[in-house]
Amino acid sequence: MRKHIIAFGASNSTKSINRILAQYASKELKNIDFELLDLNDFEMPIYSADREDESGIPDLAHQFKALIRDADGILISFAEHNGAYSAAFKNIYDWVSRIESNVWGDKPMLLMATSPGAYGGKSVLAIAIARYERANTQPIFRFSLPSFYENFSNEEGIKDAELLKEFRIQLNHFEKALS
Repeated sequence: MRKHIIAFGASNSTKSINRILAQYASKELKNIDFELLDLNDFEMPIYSADREDESGIPDLAHQFKALIRDADGILISFAEHNGAYSAAFKNIYDWVSRIESNVWGDKPMLLMATSPGAYGGKSVLAIAIARYERANTQPIFRFSLPSFYENFSNEEGIKDAELLKEFRIQLNHFEKALS
C-alpha cells in the first residue's frame, strides 16, 4: 500500500516560495502520494481562549487535524516572518493544538525553509525543530534552501549541487522513515 503525506508551505501567500519548495519536495518522493495543502483553505479567527469558550473550536481546525491523522508523514516548508512562524501558520497550529496537544500525531516529518536571503529561513526552522522534536517520537528531518531565487528554478529544481545533495539525503531519510 502506498504511503500518503500532507505537505504545505507554512504561509498564506499565493506566491509563497515555501509552497513551491514543499510541492517540489513532494514530487521528488518515490511511490508516495501527497496532498499539497493551501493554508488559505484553513483561515480561522485569531485564536483566543475567550473565542474558544464562546464558539468552540472551528470546523476548519478539525478538518486540518483529520488530514494529519490520515497522513503517514508530514512535509512543511516554513516561511520566516520576522524570524518566526507566519501568523497564518501559527494561528492554525494554535487552534489544532486545542484539539490534541500532540498536533503532528507522532508522524515522520520533513521540515524545510527557504527565503530570498542567504540565511534560508534557518531561524524559523530552528524554532520548529526545537518545538517539534520534544513533541514527536518519530524522526524529524530538515533542510534549508538559502537564496531561493538564485538556487531554485521551476524547470531544474534545486540548482546548486551541494544543496541538492543535502536535500536528497534528507528526503531519502524521510522516505525511509515512512516505510
